[in-house]
Amino acid sequence: MKFPEIPPLDVAARQAAASRQDRLTKPAGSLGRLESLATDLAGMTGRIDSPLVDAVVFTLAADHGVAAEGVSAYPREVTPQMVLNFLHGGAAINVLARHAEARVVVADFGVDADLPHDASLRAVKIRRGTASITKGPAMSLDEAERAIEAGQRLVREEITSGLDIVLLGDMGIGNTTASAALICALTGLAPSEVVGRGTGVDDAGLERKLQAVSTALHVNAELIARGPVDALAAVGGLEIAGLVGVILEAARHRKPVIIDGFISSAAALVAAKIAPSVAGYMIASHRSQERGHAAALQALGLRPLIDLDLRLGEGTGAVLALPLVRASVQLLKEMATFDEAGVSDREGTDATPRPAVGAQ
Repeated sequence: MKFPEIPPLDVAARQAAASRQDRLTKPAGSLGRLESLATDLAGMTGRIDSPLVDAVVFTLAADHGVAAEGVSAYPREVTPQMVLNFLHGGAAINVLARHAEARVVVADFGVDADLPHDASLRAVKIRRGTASITKGPAMSLDEAERAIEAGQRLVREEITSGLDIVLLGDMGIGNTTASAALICALTGLAPSEVVGRGTGVDDAGLERKLQAVSTALHVNAELIARGPVDALAAVGGLEIAGLVGVILEAARHRKPVIIDGFISSAAALVAAKIAPSVAGYMIASHRSQERGHAAALQALGLRPLIDLDLRLGEGTGAVLALPLVRASVQLLKEMATFDEAGVSDREGTDATPRPAVGAQ
């Protein structure tokens, strides 16, 4: 499979953003992470006034064969039920997206059910769920590649509607087990360092998850060693593969990508293994309660913006971080510089007031 070429970050735009940041009417560095975030966004988009109006949450859904191993507190039937909830606007991601003025794109990449036709549902089902990773590969290499390509197509379709920034979401009972196995496969971390309680399994369920991940890594060791896409096919999931495609295509078009939680971070690791420069287009929204999430973010070189003990997925953490991301750009764009405001800088230099950039 040929992957898209990722453009380098725009050094000149980053420098222009940093230069303006240093001249704004505030002590240097006083806005903390918001300053570096605005500079990073300039490098991604090539503009210091990065347009972030049209935000799209790509919430991809699929089932996992490993769910049959008792690794989730919920039955597989919840996956299609939650997809319908997304379509009806009743899930947490719908509420938060409305609040943040973001659109939600719901896509069936591998739900093990016949979902009713709905104009709002992107039906790109590759297969009806994956096989259990404890017995062999989750899917074929061809299926993994087709899911990646389907994710890329979703982004291209949304770009025609004016997409500015991408947010990642997911749904799939059993997907924290697949994600844990994938993160272990790509980082070399032990299952005990990565596997968490997911939807809230008890101690016995956690032990089953640990055993399932350990078994999957052993059974699929040969495939995992071949490369990131093979590892994805071996122990990942169809919605995870779709998110890999979303990330790669967004970066190809210089669109910032807000990573959500554990599952989307697993997808981000695969994308970064395929094309290391893609990590420069990622923003980590939050650190979830899932045990291995912090380790995955560290492997990506990303610092989360918020920490609210979330563990829901769907794109909820990404949407909660969106106002912060937007605010960083608005501050850079609309705050007056010392010269524009006629405010003395640290050396006591006075200036003649002029209108600030973006001032109304």
